[in-house]
Amino acid sequence: MIKVTNLTKQYGEFTAVDDISFSVGKGKILGFLGPNGAGKTTTMRILTGFMPATAGQIEIAGFDIFRQPMEARRHIGYLPEHPPLYRELTVVEYLRLVSKLKGLPRKQIGERVDIVASQCGLTDVIDNRIGVLSKGYKQRVGLAQALVNDPPVLVLDEPTIGLDPNQIKEIRELIRSLAGEHTIILSTHILPEVTMTCEDVVIINKGRVVTASTLEELTNQTNDQPRIYLRLARPTENTEKKLRETPNVLKVTRGVEPDTFTVVGEPGADPSADIGVLVLQHDWGLLEMRQQRESLEEIFVRLTNE
Repeated sequence: MIKVTNLTKQYGEFTAVDDISFSVGKGKILGFLGPNGAGKTTTMRILTGFMPATAGQIEIAGFDIFRQPMEARRHIGYLPEHPPLYRELTVVEYLRLVSKLKGLPRKQIGERVDIVASQCGLTDVIDNRIGVLSKGYKQRVGLAQALVNDPPVLVLDEPTIGLDPNQIKEIRELIRSLAGEHTIILSTHILPEVTMTCEDVVIINKGRVVTASTLEELTNQTNDQPRIYLRLARPTENTEKKLRETPNVLKVTRGVEPDTFTVVGEPGADPSADIGVLVLQHDWGLLEMRQQRESLEEIFVRLTNE
C-alpha cells in the first residue's frame, strides 16, 4: 500500500533524509520512530505530497506521489503535528469545508461528517467553535479531517502530543480500530505509543534508517548478548564485584532496588550456570533469576546512539 524507495531530501549541503527505503502492507500500522531532528516530519511531508524530494520514489496505493500527485493524494488522510484548523468555524462547518475541498459528492458530505464525528468523539461539540475547544478536542478534529474522505492510507504525525492520559488512551484505541480498513503510518518519538498501537517499526536517526522490522522481532532482539535479571535475599558489598569476575560476564548493573542486578553476558555466551553456582557458594539467597529482553526504550537508545 505504501512503498518508499531511496528517498533523499537535501537543503543545500545538509541532508535531512538520506536514501531511506521502507514499505507498509495493506491494513498495517507502522510506527515511524526517531529522536527529534531525525527527519521524521520531513519524510511525512514528502510522503503526503506537501514537499518535493531531492531523489527517490514513493508509491501510495500504486500511485507515484511525484508523477501522479492528485491521484495519490486522494488516497491519503494526513494529520500533521499541528492540525490545520480554522478557529472561527464550528466543528461541523470545518468538516464540511474539508469534505468539499477533498471532492466528496455533495450527497455524501452530511453522512461522512456524522460518521467521523462519531468515530472521533466529536458529536457533543459538533456545533462548537473550534477556537474554544480544548487541546484534546482540537486534536480529534484534526484526526476527523484526515478521515472524512475515508482514505485507505492515513499519515499521522505525533497524533497524541499535548493530550492528557485519558485522551491519549482514547486516541490510541481509535487508531487501533482503524487498522485493517486503513494502512497507517504513525510518526512519533513517544515509545509507549508504538508498543500500544503498532505492528511494524521503522527507526531513523540522522536521516537514515537504522532498523525496519516487526515490533515483535525488534523487542525479541538481544544483540546476541544474554541479559540476566537477578534478585538476591542477602547480597553483600562484594556481590557486584564477584558477578563481574564471573566467566563470560561483560557488564553488571545494580538495580534501583539494592538486591537486584542485571548481568549482560559476552556475545554468544550464557553465564547463567556460573552465576547460579556463585550465588550458592556465597549464600546470597537466590530469589529470582531469569532471562531479560531489552525494552523498546533500550533498543531505541542503543540504535540511535550507535
